[in-house]
Amino acid sequence: MSNMHKIAIPVAMLAATLAGPAAATVSDEEAKQLGTTLTPFGAEKAGNKDGTIPPYAGGVTTPPAGYVNGSGVLPDPFVADKPLFTITAKNVDQYADKLSAASVALFKKYPDYRMDVYPTRRSAAFPKTVLDNTVKNATRCKTIENGLAVVPECRGGIPFPIPKNGDEVMWDHLLRYQGPHFDFRAKTYLIDSAGRMTMTDEFTAQQEWPYYMENASNPDIYYRVRSDKLMTRSVGVINTYYDYLNPVATSRRAWSYSPGQRRVRVSPDFAYDTPTDSSGGVETFDDATMFSGKLDRFDFKLVGKKEMIMPYNVYQLQLTKADELLKPNFVNPDKMRWELHRSWVVEATLKPGKRHIYSKRVFYWDEDWGGGMVDLYDGSGKIWRGKYAISTPAYNIPAPVMGSSFTYDLANGLYVFLTHTVDTGGRPVGAQRPSSYFTPDAMAGAGIR
Repeated sequence: MSNMHKIAIPVAMLAATLAGPAAATVSDEEAKQLGTTLTPFGAEKAGNKDGTIPPYAGGVTTPPAGYVNGSGVLPDPFVADKPLFTITAKNVDQYADKLSAASVALFKKYPDYRMDVYPTRRSAAFPKTVLDNTVKNATRCKTIENGLAVVPECRGGIPFPIPKNGDEVMWDHLLRYQGPHFDFRAKTYLIDSAGRMTMTDEFTAQQEWPYYMENASNPDIYYRVRSDKLMTRSVGVINTYYDYLNPVATSRRAWSYSPGQRRVRVSPDFAYDTPTDSSGGVETFDDATMFSGKLDRFDFKLVGKKEMIMPYNVYQLQLTKADELLKPNFVNPDKMRWELHRSWVVEATLKPGKRHIYSKRVFYWDEDWGGGMVDLYDGSGKIWRGKYAISTPAYNIPAPVMGSSFTYDLANGLYVFLTHTVDTGGRPVGAQRPSSYFTPDAMAGAGIR
Protein backbone atom coordinates (compact mmCIF):
# COMPACT_ATOMS: atom_id res chain seq x y z
CA MET A 1 0.00 0.00 0.00
CA SER A 2 1.41 3.41 -0.95
CA ASN A 3 1.94 6.24 1.50
CA MET A 4 -0.68 8.18 -0.40
CA HIS A 5 -3.31 5.64 0.63
CA LYS A 6 -1.89 4.88 4.05
CA ILE A 7 -2.59 8.40 5.16
CA ALA A 8 -6.30 7.81 4.75
CA ILE A 9 -6.42 5.01 7.32
CA PRO A 10 -8.01 6.28 10.56
CA VAL A 11 -5.57 6.31 13.45
CA ALA A 12 -6.21 6.43 17.16
CA MET A 13 -4.83 9.16 19.36
CA LEU A 14 -1.07 8.80 19.56
CA ALA A 15 -1.18 9.45 23.24
CA ALA A 16 -3.84 8.67 25.80
CA THR A 17 -5.84 11.47 27.30
CA LEU A 18 -3.54 13.30 29.64
CA ALA A 19 -4.69 14.88 32.85
CA GLY A 20 -2.98 16.26 35.89
CA PRO A 21 -2.76 19.10 38.35
CA ALA A 22 -1.91 22.58 37.15
CA ALA A 23 1.52 22.35 38.75
CA ALA A 24 2.54 18.99 37.27
CA THR A 25 6.25 18.16 37.36
CA VAL A 26 8.63 16.14 35.23
CA SER A 27 10.99 13.75 36.97
CA ASP A 28 14.70 13.60 36.21
CA GLU A 29 14.11 10.16 34.71
CA GLU A 30 11.39 11.46 32.37
CA ALA A 31 13.61 14.38 31.35
CA LYS A 32 16.20 11.90 30.04
CA GLN A 33 13.88 11.25 27.10
CA LEU A 34 14.82 14.70 25.76
CA GLY A 35 17.50 14.21 23.14
CA THR A 36 16.94 10.42 23.03
CA THR A 37 13.44 9.20 22.15
CA LEU A 38 12.23 12.80 22.17
CA THR A 39 13.82 15.81 20.52
CA PRO A 40 15.33 18.39 22.91
CA PHE A 41 12.09 20.36 22.57
CA GLY A 42 9.84 17.40 23.35
CA ALA A 43 8.57 16.09 19.99
CA GLU A 44 8.70 12.43 19.09
CA LYS A 45 12.00 11.92 17.31
CA ALA A 46 10.83 8.88 15.33
CA GLY A 47 8.54 9.02 12.33
CA ASN A 48 5.12 7.42 12.37
CA LYS A 49 4.54 3.75 11.66
CA ASP A 50 3.09 4.43 8.19
CA GLY A 51 6.14 6.39 7.09
CA THR A 52 4.02 9.42 6.22
CA ILE A 53 5.72 11.48 8.96
CA PRO A 54 9.53 11.23 8.82
CA PRO A 55 11.95 11.11 11.77
CA TYR A 56 13.16 14.47 13.02
CA ALA A 57 16.64 15.19 11.61
CA GLY A 58 17.36 18.66 12.98
CA GLY A 59 15.19 20.79 10.72
CA VAL A 60 16.34 23.18 8.00
CA THR A 61 19.19 25.46 9.05
CA THR A 62 20.83 26.27 5.70
CA PRO A 63 19.17 28.93 3.51
CA PRO A 64 18.39 27.84 -0.05
CA ALA A 65 19.71 29.51 -3.18
CA GLY A 66 18.34 33.01 -3.62
CA TYR A 67 18.21 33.96 0.04
CA VAL A 68 19.52 37.47 0.70
CA ASN A 69 20.95 37.84 4.18
CA GLY A 70 18.94 40.24 6.32
CA SER A 71 16.15 40.71 3.77
CA GLY A 72 13.38 39.01 5.76
CA VAL A 73 12.18 37.31 2.55
CA LEU A 74 12.46 33.51 2.71
CA PRO A 75 12.78 31.58 -0.57
CA ASP A 76 11.04 28.20 -0.61
CA PRO A 77 13.50 25.39 0.26
CA PHE A 78 10.98 22.80 -0.98
CA VAL A 79 10.00 24.40 -4.26
CA ALA A 80 10.60 21.15 -6.16
CA ASP A 81 8.10 19.15 -4.06
CA LYS A 82 4.93 17.87 -5.72
CA PRO A 83 1.62 17.10 -4.01
CA LEU A 84 1.08 13.52 -2.86
CA PHE A 85 -2.68 13.82 -3.29
CA THR A 86 -5.51 16.35 -3.34
CA ILE A 87 -8.52 16.56 -1.03
CA THR A 88 -11.74 17.83 -2.58
CA ALA A 89 -15.39 17.99 -1.61
CA LYS A 90 -15.83 14.60 -3.30
CA ASN A 91 -13.29 12.71 -1.16
CA VAL A 92 -13.15 14.82 2.02
CA ASP A 93 -14.89 12.16 4.10
CA GLN A 94 -11.95 9.83 3.44
CA TYR A 95 -9.62 12.25 5.24
CA ALA A 96 -12.00 13.83 7.76
CA ASP A 97 -10.33 12.18 10.78
CA LYS A 98 -7.17 14.17 10.03
CA LEU A 99 -8.87 17.49 9.31
CA SER A 100 -10.02 20.18 11.72
CA ALA A 101 -13.76 20.77 12.00
CA ALA A 102 -13.39 24.12 10.22
CA SER A 103 -11.51 22.47 7.36
CA VAL A 104 -14.26 19.90 6.86
CA ALA A 105 -16.85 22.69 6.99
CA LEU A 106 -15.01 24.60 4.23
CA PHE A 107 -15.40 21.64 1.86
CA LYS A 108 -19.09 21.40 2.67
CA LYS A 109 -19.62 25.14 2.15
CA TYR A 110 -17.50 25.59 -0.99
CA PRO A 111 -17.59 22.64 -3.44
CA ASP A 112 -14.61 24.02 -5.40
CA TYR A 113 -12.34 24.23 -2.34
CA ARG A 114 -9.34 21.91 -2.33
CA MET A 115 -6.21 21.00 -0.36
CA ASP A 116 -3.01 19.86 -2.03
CA VAL A 117 -1.20 17.66 0.51
CA TYR A 118 2.59 17.55 0.19
CA PRO A 119 5.30 15.36 1.71
CA THR A 120 5.79 16.11 5.39
CA ARG A 121 8.93 18.14 6.01
CA ARG A 122 9.93 18.55 9.64
CA SER A 123 11.73 21.80 8.91
CA ALA A 124 11.46 23.52 12.31
CA ALA A 125 14.81 24.21 13.99
CA PHE A 126 16.08 26.05 17.07
CA PRO A 127 19.37 27.63 18.21
CA LYS A 128 21.46 25.51 20.58
CA THR A 129 20.91 27.92 23.48
CA VAL A 130 17.14 27.55 23.15
CA LEU A 131 17.43 23.75 23.07
CA ASP A 132 19.73 23.74 26.10
CA ASN A 133 17.35 25.97 28.05
CA THR A 134 14.39 23.82 27.02
CA VAL A 135 16.04 20.73 28.51
CA LYS A 136 16.67 22.69 31.72
CA ASN A 137 13.10 23.97 31.75
CA ALA A 138 11.76 20.42 31.76
CA THR A 139 12.48 20.10 35.50
CA ARG A 140 12.64 23.74 36.64
CA CYS A 141 9.46 25.16 35.05
CA LYS A 142 6.18 24.94 36.89
CA THR A 143 2.82 26.62 36.59
CA ILE A 144 1.37 28.55 39.51
CA GLU A 145 -1.92 30.35 40.17
CA ASN A 146 -3.90 27.28 39.04
CA GLY A 147 -2.09 27.18 35.71
CA LEU A 148 -2.52 30.87 34.91
CA ALA A 149 1.15 31.77 35.46
CA VAL A 150 4.62 30.25 35.32
CA VAL A 151 7.47 30.60 37.78
CA PRO A 152 10.23 33.11 36.96
CA GLU A 153 12.80 30.30 36.83
CA CYS A 154 11.45 29.48 33.35
CA ARG A 155 13.79 31.16 30.89
CA GLY A 156 14.96 31.03 27.31
CA GLY A 157 13.33 27.85 26.01
CA ILE A 158 10.09 25.93 25.56
CA PRO A 159 8.83 25.80 29.18
CA PHE A 160 7.19 22.36 29.17
CA PRO A 161 8.78 20.05 26.59
CA ILE A 162 7.00 17.11 28.26
CA PRO A 163 3.61 18.72 28.98
CA LYS A 164 1.27 17.11 31.48
CA ASN A 165 -1.91 19.15 30.91
CA GLY A 166 -3.59 21.70 28.70
CA ASP A 167 -2.34 24.76 30.58
CA GLU A 168 1.26 23.65 30.02
CA VAL A 169 0.72 23.17 26.28
CA MET A 170 -0.83 26.63 26.03
CA TRP A 171 2.16 28.11 27.87
CA ASP A 172 4.39 26.27 25.39
CA HIS A 173 2.57 28.17 22.67
CA LEU A 174 2.72 31.53 24.45
CA LEU A 175 6.45 31.14 25.17
CA ARG A 176 7.47 29.33 21.98
CA TYR A 177 10.63 30.52 20.27
CA GLN A 178 10.14 32.69 17.17
CA GLY A 179 13.38 34.63 17.22
CA PRO A 180 14.55 37.41 19.55
CA HIS A 181 12.78 40.32 17.83
CA PHE A 182 11.26 41.40 14.51
CA ASP A 183 10.87 44.79 12.86
CA PHE A 184 8.55 44.74 9.86
CA ARG A 185 5.77 46.39 7.89
CA ALA A 186 2.61 44.48 6.98
CA LYS A 187 -0.89 44.66 5.56
CA THR A 188 -4.18 43.01 6.53
CA TYR A 189 -7.01 42.21 4.11
CA LEU A 190 -10.69 41.38 4.45
CA ILE A 191 -12.39 39.34 1.71
CA ASP A 192 -16.15 39.77 2.06
CA SER A 193 -18.94 37.37 1.13
CA ALA A 194 -19.10 38.87 -2.38
CA GLY A 195 -15.40 38.15 -2.91
CA ARG A 196 -14.31 41.79 -2.69
CA MET A 197 -10.85 42.32 -1.21
CA THR A 198 -10.27 45.35 1.01
CA MET A 199 -7.04 46.32 2.72
CA THR A 200 -8.16 47.02 6.28
CA ASP A 201 -4.81 47.83 7.87
CA GLU A 202 -1.22 48.72 7.14
CA PHE A 203 1.24 49.12 9.95
CA THR A 204 4.78 48.77 11.17
CA ALA A 205 5.38 46.40 14.06
CA GLN A 206 8.23 45.83 16.44
CA GLN A 207 7.99 42.56 18.37
CA GLU A 208 10.28 41.42 21.16
CA TRP A 209 10.42 38.39 23.43
CA PRO A 210 12.33 39.45 26.58
CA TYR A 211 11.83 35.87 27.83
CA TYR A 212 14.60 34.92 25.40
CA MET A 213 16.87 37.89 26.12
CA GLU A 214 19.71 37.67 28.64
CA ASN A 215 19.75 41.46 29.00
CA ALA A 216 16.00 41.94 29.45
CA SER A 217 15.30 45.05 31.55
CA ASN A 218 12.18 43.42 33.03
CA PRO A 219 12.39 39.61 32.97
CA ASP A 220 8.75 39.32 34.07
CA ILE A 221 7.67 40.51 30.61
CA TYR A 222 7.69 37.66 28.11
CA TYR A 223 6.36 39.57 25.07
CA ARG A 224 5.90 43.15 23.98
CA VAL A 225 4.84 44.74 20.72
CA ARG A 226 4.41 48.22 19.32
CA SER A 227 2.35 48.90 16.21
CA ASP A 228 2.28 52.20 14.28
CA LYS A 229 -0.70 52.61 11.93
CA LEU A 230 -0.14 53.81 8.36
CA MET A 231 -3.63 53.73 6.80
CA THR A 232 -5.04 57.18 5.96
CA ARG A 233 -7.97 56.89 8.37
CA SER A 234 -5.76 55.82 11.27
CA VAL A 235 -2.31 57.16 10.45
CA GLY A 236 -0.51 58.28 13.59
CA VAL A 237 -2.30 55.84 15.90
CA ILE A 238 0.21 53.85 17.98
CA ASN A 239 -0.63 50.80 20.06
CA THR A 240 1.55 48.79 22.39
CA TYR A 241 1.10 46.07 24.99
CA TYR A 242 3.12 43.84 27.30
CA ASP A 243 2.35 40.30 28.49
CA TYR A 244 3.73 38.93 31.76
CA LEU A 245 4.80 35.52 33.04
CA ASN A 246 2.45 36.05 35.97
CA PRO A 247 -0.65 37.75 34.54
CA VAL A 248 -2.44 37.25 37.85
CA ALA A 249 0.04 39.59 39.54
CA THR A 250 0.39 41.88 36.50
CA SER A 251 -2.20 41.60 33.76
CA ARG A 252 -1.63 42.72 30.18
CA ARG A 253 -0.65 46.37 30.09
CA ALA A 254 -1.75 48.17 26.93
CA TRP A 255 -1.74 51.76 25.70
CA SER A 256 -2.97 53.59 22.61
CA TYR A 257 -1.89 56.98 21.27
CA SER A 258 -4.51 59.06 19.44
CA PRO A 259 -3.08 61.77 17.13
CA GLY A 260 -6.39 63.66 17.21
CA GLN A 261 -6.26 64.03 20.97
CA ARG A 262 -2.46 63.86 21.24
CA ARG A 263 -2.91 61.68 24.26
CA VAL A 264 -1.84 58.21 25.34
CA ARG A 265 -4.62 56.25 26.99
CA VAL A 266 -4.57 53.01 28.91
CA SER A 267 -6.38 50.38 26.82
CA PRO A 268 -7.70 47.58 29.04
CA ASP A 269 -9.98 46.41 26.20
CA PHE A 270 -6.97 45.15 24.19
CA ALA A 271 -7.72 41.65 25.46
CA TYR A 272 -10.09 38.68 25.47
CA ASP A 273 -12.98 38.85 22.97
CA THR A 274 -12.81 42.53 22.08
CA PRO A 275 -13.04 42.58 18.25
CA THR A 276 -10.04 44.00 16.41
CA ASP A 277 -10.67 46.85 13.97
CA SER A 278 -8.01 45.67 11.55
CA SER A 279 -9.78 42.33 11.03
CA GLY A 280 -13.15 43.91 10.36
CA GLY A 281 -14.38 42.32 13.56
CA VAL A 282 -13.63 38.78 12.36
CA GLU A 283 -11.00 38.31 15.05
CA THR A 284 -10.71 39.06 18.74
CA PHE A 285 -7.65 40.28 20.61
CA ASP A 286 -7.08 36.84 22.08
CA ASP A 287 -7.19 35.31 18.58
CA ALA A 288 -3.84 36.99 17.87
CA THR A 289 -1.08 34.47 17.06
CA MET A 290 -3.75 31.72 17.39
CA PHE A 291 -4.15 32.53 21.10
CA SER A 292 -2.91 35.47 23.09
CA GLY A 293 -3.30 36.64 26.65
CA LYS A 294 -4.54 35.20 29.91
CA LEU A 295 -5.87 31.64 30.28
CA ASP A 296 -8.50 32.45 32.90
CA ARG A 297 -11.73 32.30 30.88
CA PHE A 298 -11.40 28.74 29.58
CA ASP A 299 -10.62 25.31 30.94
CA PHE A 300 -7.85 23.87 28.79
CA LYS A 301 -7.95 20.09 28.50
CA LEU A 302 -5.08 18.18 26.89
CA VAL A 303 -6.88 15.60 24.77
CA GLY A 304 -3.68 13.98 23.50
CA LYS A 305 -1.69 13.89 20.29
CA LYS A 306 -3.10 13.23 16.84
CA GLU A 307 -1.96 13.26 13.23
CA MET A 308 -3.48 16.30 11.52
CA ILE A 309 -3.28 17.90 8.09
CA MET A 310 -2.33 21.54 8.57
CA PRO A 311 -0.68 24.42 6.67
CA TYR A 312 3.07 23.87 6.82
CA ASN A 313 6.12 25.22 4.97
CA VAL A 314 3.82 27.61 3.11
CA TYR A 315 6.66 29.70 1.70
CA GLN A 316 4.91 30.20 -1.65
CA LEU A 317 2.04 31.96 0.07
CA GLN A 318 4.43 34.44 1.69
CA LEU A 319 5.95 35.18 -1.74
CA THR A 320 2.62 35.82 -3.51
CA LYS A 321 1.00 39.23 -3.90
CA ALA A 322 -2.42 39.77 -2.37
CA ASP A 323 -4.45 40.02 -5.60
CA GLU A 324 -3.19 36.61 -6.73
CA LEU A 325 -3.44 35.03 -3.31
CA LEU A 326 -6.72 36.20 -1.78
CA LYS A 327 -9.51 34.82 -3.91
CA PRO A 328 -13.27 34.81 -3.26
CA ASN A 329 -14.28 32.47 -0.41
CA PHE A 330 -10.79 31.14 0.37
CA VAL A 331 -7.05 31.56 -0.07
CA ASN A 332 -5.81 30.47 -3.51
CA PRO A 333 -5.25 26.68 -3.21
CA ASP A 334 -2.42 26.89 -5.77
CA LYS A 335 -0.37 28.82 -3.20
CA MET A 336 -1.20 26.70 -0.18
CA ARG A 337 0.77 23.74 1.11
CA TRP A 338 -0.74 21.21 3.52
CA GLU A 339 1.19 18.51 5.34
CA LEU A 340 0.53 15.74 7.85
CA HIS A 341 2.01 16.47 11.30
CA ARG A 342 1.59 15.09 14.79
CA SER A 343 -0.18 17.70 16.85
CA TRP A 344 -1.03 18.32 20.47
CA VAL A 345 -4.82 18.68 20.72
CA VAL A 346 -6.12 21.02 23.43
CA GLU A 347 -9.83 21.57 23.96
CA ALA A 348 -10.72 24.86 25.64
CA THR A 349 -14.20 25.11 27.15
CA LEU A 350 -15.63 28.36 28.49
CA LYS A 351 -15.70 28.30 32.29
CA PRO A 352 -19.06 28.59 34.05
CA GLY A 353 -19.82 32.21 34.84
CA LYS A 354 -17.24 33.55 32.37
CA ARG A 355 -18.10 35.57 29.28
CA HIS A 356 -16.69 35.13 25.77
CA ILE A 357 -18.08 35.03 22.23
CA TYR A 358 -16.60 31.53 21.83
CA SER A 359 -18.04 28.68 23.84
CA LYS A 360 -15.23 26.33 22.84
CA ARG A 361 -11.90 26.35 21.05
CA VAL A 362 -9.99 23.31 19.84
CA PHE A 363 -6.29 23.93 19.24
CA TYR A 364 -3.96 21.81 17.15
CA TRP A 365 -0.31 22.59 17.89
CA ASP A 366 2.41 20.98 15.77
CA GLU A 367 4.68 18.92 18.05
CA ASP A 368 7.72 20.66 16.46
CA TRP A 369 6.09 24.07 17.12
CA GLY A 370 6.23 24.96 13.43
CA GLY A 371 2.48 25.25 12.79
CA GLY A 372 -0.95 25.45 14.32
CA MET A 373 -4.69 25.87 13.75
CA VAL A 374 -7.81 26.29 15.87
CA ASP A 375 -11.53 25.58 15.57
CA LEU A 376 -13.74 28.28 17.11
CA TYR A 377 -17.32 27.55 18.23
CA ASP A 378 -20.20 29.96 18.85
CA GLY A 379 -22.42 30.13 21.92
CA SER A 380 -24.68 27.34 20.64
CA GLY A 381 -21.72 24.98 20.16
CA LYS A 382 -21.68 25.25 16.36
CA ILE A 383 -18.43 25.62 14.42
CA TRP A 384 -18.16 29.31 13.59
CA ARG A 385 -14.61 30.14 12.56
CA GLY A 386 -11.38 28.41 11.71
CA LYS A 387 -8.00 30.06 12.13
CA TYR A 388 -4.75 28.87 10.54
CA ALA A 389 -1.15 29.88 11.18
CA ILE A 390 1.15 30.19 8.21
CA SER A 391 4.19 28.04 8.87
CA THR A 392 7.41 29.39 7.35
CA PRO A 393 10.27 28.19 9.56
CA ALA A 394 13.02 30.81 9.43
CA TYR A 395 16.16 28.88 8.54
CA ASN A 396 18.14 32.11 8.79
CA ILE A 397 17.65 32.37 12.58
CA PRO A 398 16.74 29.41 12.95
CA ALA A 399 13.23 29.55 14.43
CA PRO A 400 9.91 27.78 13.69
CA VAL A 401 8.10 30.99 12.79
CA MET A 402 4.31 31.13 12.47
CA GLY A 403 4.00 34.62 11.00
CA SER A 404 0.92 35.46 8.97
CA SER A 405 -2.46 33.87 9.62
CA PHE A 406 -5.94 33.75 8.18
CA THR A 407 -9.38 33.21 9.68
CA TYR A 408 -12.47 31.92 7.91
CA ASP A 409 -15.85 33.10 9.21
CA LEU A 410 -18.00 30.17 8.13
CA ALA A 411 -21.27 31.71 9.28
CA ASN A 412 -20.87 34.89 7.23
CA GLY A 413 -18.89 33.56 4.27
CA LEU A 414 -15.89 35.85 4.56
CA TYR A 415 -12.30 35.70 5.74
CA VAL A 416 -9.44 37.87 6.90
CA PHE A 417 -5.74 37.54 6.11
CA LEU A 418 -3.39 39.11 8.65
CA THR A 419 0.16 40.48 8.45
CA HIS A 420 0.97 39.90 4.79
CA THR A 421 4.49 41.19 4.08
CA VAL A 422 5.20 40.36 0.44
CA ASP A 423 4.80 44.02 -0.63
CA THR A 424 6.58 45.47 2.38
CA GLY A 425 9.95 43.75 2.67
CA GLY A 426 9.24 40.49 4.42
CA ARG A 427 9.85 39.91 8.11
CA PRO A 428 13.44 40.90 8.94
CA VAL A 429 14.88 40.25 12.38
CA GLY A 430 15.86 43.88 12.78
CA ALA A 431 17.79 45.44 15.66
CA GLN A 432 16.82 45.16 19.30
CA ARG A 433 14.97 48.29 20.39
CA PRO A 434 15.68 49.98 23.71
CA SER A 435 13.08 49.25 26.37
CA SER A 436 12.08 52.92 26.32
CA TYR A 437 10.78 52.51 22.76
CA PHE A 438 7.79 50.54 24.05
CA THR A 439 6.78 53.05 26.73
CA PRO A 440 3.83 55.48 26.70
CA ASP A 441 6.28 58.40 26.75
CA ALA A 442 7.91 57.16 23.54
CA MET A 443 4.51 56.77 21.92
CA ALA A 444 3.55 60.31 22.80
CA GLY A 445 6.86 61.63 21.55
CA ALA A 446 6.55 59.82 18.23
CA GLY A 447 3.03 61.10 17.73
CA ILE A 448 3.81 64.82 17.98
CA ARG A 449 4.02 66.44 14.53
